[in-house]
Amino acid sequence: MEPNSTDFKSATYTAIISDLHLCEAEPVNTKYPLWKKYKTRQFFFDETFDDFLNHIRQKANGQTIELILNGDIFDFDSVMSMPESPTFRISWLEKKRGLFPRPERSKFKIQVILKHHEQWVSSLRQFIMEGHRAVFVIGNHDLELHFPEVQQEIRDSLHLPAEAQNQVRFAEWFYVSNQDTLVEHGNQYDSYCMCEDPVNPFNQGYNYKSIRLPFGNLACRYILNGMGFFNPHVESNFIMSIKQYLQFFAKYMVKAQPLLVWDWFFGAMTTLVVSLSDRLKTPIKDPLKIEGKVNVIAEKANVEPRVVRELKELFVTPATSNPFMIARELWLDRALLIMIGFLAILQLMLLIKQVFNISIFWALLPMLALLPFFLFYSNSITSLVSSFKEPDERILSMASSITKVNRIIYGHTHLIRHEMIGSVEHLNSGCWSPAFTDVECTKSMDQKTFVWLEPSEEGGRKAQLLIFADKDSREAFQAVGRPRRT
Repeated sequence: MEPNSTDFKSATYTAIISDLHLCEAEPVNTKYPLWKKYKTRQFFFDETFDDFLNHIRQKANGQTIELILNGDIFDFDSVMSMPESPTFRISWLEKKRGLFPRPERSKFKIQVILKHHEQWVSSLRQFIMEGHRAVFVIGNHDLELHFPEVQQEIRDSLHLPAEAQNQVRFAEWFYVSNQDTLVEHGNQYDSYCMCEDPVNPFNQGYNYKSIRLPFGNLACRYILNGMGFFNPHVESNFIMSIKQYLQFFAKYMVKAQPLLVWDWFFGAMTTLVVSLSDRLKTPIKDPLKIEGKVNVIAEKANVEPRVVRELKELFVTPATSNPFMIARELWLDRALLIMIGFLAILQLMLLIKQVFNISIFWALLPMLALLPFFLFYSNSITSLVSSFKEPDERILSMASSITKVNRIIYGHTHLIRHEMIGSVEHLNSGCWSPAFTDVECTKSMDQKTFVWLEPSEEGGRKAQLLIFADKDSREAFQAVGRPRRT
């Protein structure tokens, strides 16, 4: 029986995509054309998205499709635009690194993104108008979708008639499709990117409401937004060794950004301070409304309220609970060692100079002597940010037991996966973001992959991990591979 377009509890055909990272178009920098080149309109894929929707329509043979947009569809953290006539005061920090995550500011940012991606919006609108439905699962880079004002702005931009409004849904962090598949962005199991409380995501400031952003988001805002030669969509672009940083600086930044060390230090200190100060802010909670919120989240996710409470218990501890750990990720521990060593040697030389009339340049000798120890310490530290790949078997097993499904789909890591872990079929839909391994944007990691669920001959539904190859090819969709058992 063909599912009703507003009956979210049943689905025959489901397509899951994630990590589109839609953002504003970066103006081409005529002096330094490689500056944030990955953000320029040249790499927008709105037309590809339109072709993708056309092909899944054909693949579903005219039946209703459930499109799940599984987190990080919008990248609020990379938006640097400012309103021309703001109705709110913009701080100097916002002008340098982007607007704070507050309702009126987040509403402006989604307006900018949607305006720059008119074709993407138009394609999604046409898809919904044909009777299909769309589910937005909130990820870490689009946490500002929690604001009702932002959700309403998206609905308004789609220009849907009243009868089609219910075909669009926003899920707080997970969604269960057809009672057979759990779909999550996956950031709740990454301590650097998790939302501490998606049931109560807002903080109370002085006469304002804001969202507490995870450490990873803050690092993107305050460090990478000011270092435009690093692509935030590929970890190897910004997590390097000292030697690699020096080579990168010499090749790309010595003229364009000679004060890179200062830009990094400013961004790192700002990230640390904001991360710790946000934890001191009071979360907005009303004990009398908690159960009502849980019920609403459960209804939107097609589950019982107990599932919301139980899944929430699987969340990892946020990285911001350990200030030393995030300082180490920001390289501030190494900066502190350098400053302590420099000041100690300088003080020692000043004492010696009072007795012996020697040049202060003799201080270079102890500095050079300490260099091997510093390099040993620096090389002994491995970034834990890049170590997170997927939730472990325990998380998968528990989430499967809680939701009573045997298939779980994530996004977040940008790594495509299809495997059997115990009795759980695990998939990751990869990414569509402008991910390049080089500054010149010639070596693309852009995958255009998605998960497709359709009826199986054996009964129930089967999952395929596919790549949208070419709109003009005979076989527009190509299988990435069969599930492997681990």
